[in-house]
Amino acid sequence: MTTSLADVGSSGATLRAFLHGLPGVDRVGADQRAAMLGTRSIKTSAKAMAIDLAISMVDLTTLEGADTHGKVRAMCTKAMHPGEGAPRVAAVCVYPDLVAVAAGSLRGSGVKVASVATAFPSGRSSLEVKVSDTALAVEAGADEIDMVIDRGAFLSGDYLKVYEEIVAVKAACGAAHLKVILETGELSTYDNVRRASWLAMLAGADFIKTSTGKVAPAATLPVTLIMLEAVRDFREETGRQVGVKPAGGIRTTKDAIKNLVLVNETAGEDWLSPDWFRLGASSLLNDLLMQRQKLATGRYAGPDYFTLD
Repeated sequence: MTTSLADVGSSGATLRAFLHGLPGVDRVGADQRAAMLGTRSIKTSAKAMAIDLAISMVDLTTLEGADTHGKVRAMCTKAMHPGEGAPRVAAVCVYPDLVAVAAGSLRGSGVKVASVATAFPSGRSSLEVKVSDTALAVEAGADEIDMVIDRGAFLSGDYLKVYEEIVAVKAACGAAHLKVILETGELSTYDNVRRASWLAMLAGADFIKTSTGKVAPAATLPVTLIMLEAVRDFREETGRQVGVKPAGGIRTTKDAIKNLVLVNETAGEDWLSPDWFRLGASSLLNDLLMQRQKLATGRYAGPDYFTLD
């Protein structure tokens, strides 16, 4: 890298020079590699381990206007006890006003409380509101904050504004981890996905996340591949490890296992942990539990066997 990473955020011109100096993404090559890795099959014994690993990586999520205290409490119960013998999930993700409910339900369980903040999902608000939104969620008990970047600023080339907002929100997080949502479906190009990934990491992100789940396309395999390459290269350059969270559109056990293969083959085994890789999903968990039971008993459960979230 020609620009010192310590000086990257010193000015808009320096930041632009660094981000536009990153190697371009070979779109055809990325699509082909993701497709190839997506066809990998694993043995039955390994599949059982993969399913439990995927369950442990799930951020069980409800982000609807109709969310209630009762729904969040029920989701927390499921997060702690998904199924007989199954591991607990990584986190429950809710809106900031429901953080206290989730925190009370999950206390002592080891399941994290995650909250979207910063005017989710649009990010269209002032920095003061975004910082306040974050601080209130952390004060209510959030262990993790999922923030959205200002895609308008990013796409217009105002990288410094995006960088400074991430820095400010990270500061407001205190001890809570910060996941930065790129909303890759709005970034137009794979080069932009790589630039946004590096921008978020340089500003202090603990995780980079594909999507809000409100915009299509969301967590495609090629986009996740590019983000995994970015965190791998960032660690090689800085010594700091950053996590990845694909979110949106991951609904089946097959989808989850494809992502795990992608992690192993791209970033490496160090990322095969809930500490470094998450799956943002609202409907994935039931399919994982159904496939888990099928492997254990030889038969699928009925459609009403697991609760609907």
